[in-house]
Amino acid sequence: MGFLDKIKGQAKRAVDKHGDTIATGVDKAAETIDKKTGGKHHDNIVKGSSQAKDALDKLDGKNDDIR
Repeated sequence: MGFLDKIKGQAKRAVDKHGDTIATGVDKAAETIDKKTGGKHHDNIVKGSSQAKDALDKLDGKNDDIR
């Protein structure tokens, strides 16, 4: 098993165990960034946070962890 495979396995386990917490963190970060930019980039921030959560959700091959 290579280095990247090991890291990917650790990331999968983290998403399995803490998917809801990760989603909450992504949402809080997006909210903070939106406030700091005065809502100027709201649509892009929402799109980016959604894509980040989708990518994390697909990491383990299931569509159940992050909402």
